[in-house]
Amino acid sequence: MPSMIGRLLVMVLCLTLAISVPGIWHTHAAAETMTLLAFNIGKADSLLLRSGESAYLIDTGRGKNWEFIEEGLKKLGINHLDGVVITHMDSDHVGGLKKMLKSDISTDHLYASAFYLPEDKPDKENPAVKAASKQGIEVEFLQGGDSLPLDGGRIQVLGPLRAAADKEDSNSLVLYAEAAGGSMLLAGDMEFPEESDLLNAGVIPHADVLKVGNHGDDDATSEALLSAVQPSIAVISTSTEEKESTPARRVLKALEKWNAEVFQTQEAAWGILVTIQDGTVSAQRIQELP
Repeated sequence: MPSMIGRLLVMVLCLTLAISVPGIWHTHAAAETMTLLAFNIGKADSLLLRSGESAYLIDTGRGKNWEFIEEGLKKLGINHLDGVVITHMDSDHVGGLKKMLKSDISTDHLYASAFYLPEDKPDKENPAVKAASKQGIEVEFLQGGDSLPLDGGRIQVLGPLRAAADKEDSNSLVLYAEAAGGSMLLAGDMEFPEESDLLNAGVIPHADVLKVGNHGDDDATSEALLSAVQPSIAVISTSTEEKESTPARRVLKALEKWNAEVFQTQEAAWGILVTIQDGTVSAQRIQELP
């Protein structure tokens, strides 16, 4: 009998705490959902990753894309980010950073790949560092093995494992987000050489969702990568109008072979929204935002 009374007292105490602390149920429920919004900004990348109270913007598209991204964030009630992650320094991923840092949307952290390969001049300043220094912000550099906090889950940095010798795409951050009973692999612009590095190191896991590398171009998304990931949903950020060969026919056929449902950002006005809730994964083409 005393033990039953004790259990009842504990239950009453827990209920009292839940009622007296604002947002406790809301926070718990929110942490059971992870979403990824891939903005339709042409052949460029900008992704909003959310889980519970956490919100990250992964890449900022080109400079000309920022106003569109900013409008989308504000429509969703986002005026503060836990972090902005720049996967690599190609202009279609970092180009909007300067405007973002000057905007009304604040961020706690600015992250970038630890490796940078200037495309033309060896002494060319890292674009993320340049944009951040003008705002008095410090860039935090990431590489394979690092991690970022995520409410209700985790973000693991899978790559890069080493500096690229030829293309900036191979310096791209590759992120694995796990929450709400599911997982996402965000491949940035990773091409075959970086894929091989990560596969050989044994760090590519299964993921329910794959943000396809390098806009679905033919120099990425190998059969070996798909064999390891086996996604049920694949998201491609691209514009066939801007680059006719994206997404590549080979990539689409390979995804079809693995029974992945393919969504392209160019198919909807705002882009693609992927939702993982209590282990259930779904995606939709977003024509309007709230």
